Amino acid sequence: MSTNTESWGSRVGLVLAMAGNAVGFGNFLRFPVQAIQNGGGAFIIPYLVSFLLLGLPLLMIEWSIGRFGGRFGHHSTPFIMDAMGKRRFWKYVGVFGIFSNIAIASYYCYIESWTMSYVYHSLKGTFNGMTQHEVAGFFSNYLDVTTSTTGIPYEALVFFVLCLALNTWILSRGLSGGVEKVAKVGVPLLIVFGILLAIKGTTLKAGTDGAVYDGTVGLNFLWTPDYTSLANPKVWLAAAGQIFFTLSVGMGSIQCYASYIKKRDDIALNAMSAGWMNEFVEVVLGSAIIIPISIGYLGIDRVVELSNIGGLGLGFRTMPFLFEQWGPLLSAIAGTCFFGLLFFAGITSSLAMGTPGMGFLMDEFNWSRKNAALGFGTIILILGLPVILFFNQGVFDEYDYWGGTVSLVVFALLESVLFSWVFGLKNGWREINMGADIKIPVIYRFIIKFITPVMLIVVFLGSIVRPVNDDWLGQSLGEWNFHNESIIGQLKHQGVGPNKQWFATAFYSENAGEVDSIFQLRKKHYISVSSHEDGKVTSSQNYRYLPAKHKLKFKPGDKVVKGDALFTGKVINKVFYIDMARLLLMSLFVFLAVLVYIAWRKRYHNQNQQT
Repeated sequence: MSTNTESWGSRVGLVLAMAGNAVGFGNFLRFPVQAIQNGGGAFIIPYLVSFLLLGLPLLMIEWSIGRFGGRFGHHSTPFIMDAMGKRRFWKYVGVFGIFSNIAIASYYCYIESWTMSYVYHSLKGTFNGMTQHEVAGFFSNYLDVTTSTTGIPYEALVFFVLCLALNTWILSRGLSGGVEKVAKVGVPLLIVFGILLAIKGTTLKAGTDGAVYDGTVGLNFLWTPDYTSLANPKVWLAAAGQIFFTLSVGMGSIQCYASYIKKRDDIALNAMSAGWMNEFVEVVLGSAIIIPISIGYLGIDRVVELSNIGGLGLGFRTMPFLFEQWGPLLSAIAGTCFFGLLFFAGITSSLAMGTPGMGFLMDEFNWSRKNAALGFGTIILILGLPVILFFNQGVFDEYDYWGGTVSLVVFALLESVLFSWVFGLKNGWREINMGADIKIPVIYRFIIKFITPVMLIVVFLGSIVRPVNDDWLGQSLGEWNFHNESIIGQLKHQGVGPNKQWFATAFYSENAGEVDSIFQLRKKHYISVSSHEDGKVTSSQNYRYLPAKHKLKFKPGDKVVKGDALFTGKVINKVFYIDMARLLLMSLFVFLAVLVYIAWRKRYHNQNQQT
């Protein structure tokens, strides 16, 4: 008999916890960059279409699936889905709902720990007097766990352990005593912090505190529509992808949270409330902080250039420097607000990621909540260490791509099919409307059964065959060139460059140009290869080598062609770490599937004994 008899303390706490699950780093760091890169104001059109046709239906599906499974004492997706479908394989499809949360939490808690560290450094005044280059270098050094940025040895690892310990302790306190209390404090605080920063960003005046442009210039740039982008399938796929990131659908955490509500508790209005609250935070607050402030100081061209390194780059490499322009006191307050809101956005999401695995252990193996929380913390520590130690070798990106992107789309597609076509839309629609405080438009019956699954199929197929340069109209079927970020491109290791062997006796240059310098930084040795145009550096890459093990083949001023051997000696290439990360993720999925099988056999055995 399961010892898992928890419930939510209040409806407000449930909605805030669900909203906190959805509101994450993507709202403040990813969405503005996606909008810039995909048509500015025009991006909101495919984004809202995706929200209405993909996001809201998936929210209703997952809330319904969760509440339905909770009636049978199931609080994780393997046996929730098993209760909905007669075929045995559905419980193994449900493994995605535990796997994704663990895989994502393994690197998400690491990013979360960055925000803790940056709050500390903002209050301490670490960034005072730093140049933009030095602030960016601080972040690079922080990611190199062997480099101490402030005298704290292994600082990145220390803050990761502190962050993980905090998550574990809160999870051990229970839903109402831990998760719900954090949501009631964290979600309102991040909104308040966001409003304060948005006001400061949008009221920025040119000539004040070193600003070059008004804050409204950034808003105008961000929301000036480029309607020609709507003809590009890339923009629509990007919008659909952002919906997954922002709503946390396809993960299994929503189903787990919903499984703890009562049979006739409303899910329709709750799902809508959590979804629209997330959209407000993302579209209104998320777009009014980073872009207005960064354009106000750096200009449009520079921000567009920086957007290519993603929201994390803008957030951690650039924002502390911009806050410093406001003076020591205001910069400390702004840094605390910005990284504080990111922390609350992160921890309310990571707590949700811990609940499905814990629910599974408590349901199927009668673990106490404390032991289940410790189990979650332990596996995240084990899986998170490779992310920390080999961040620059691509482990983080592999976790994010396979665990935080591909698996979400696959699971969402399969659960939508289960809900509408196996469980049956008639039963599903009844489940959605049971105890509902609002009336869901009837059109959503058609959307949930036909439109949503078709959109998911298109997103999935599009991610498989995404063409190079996102040129969908310029490809021929006989000579289709895949994008490096397509699933096929990833499997073929496109973009890795000429160093495709795990172990080699030489390292080959991954870019063409000229050897600018051979230098030493913090006791580490590098060779720099840069491309030049009109006397300016257009691209540059630094390659680390070990003088004791490697022999350089070039000297400063030499021309280099992509594929030339820069140095010889024993080399472990990045592709080795990439493949090991994939193997680790595959092993995790298989391990969870075996646990599900053991749990099923245990259930089967107990049922036979009772009969």
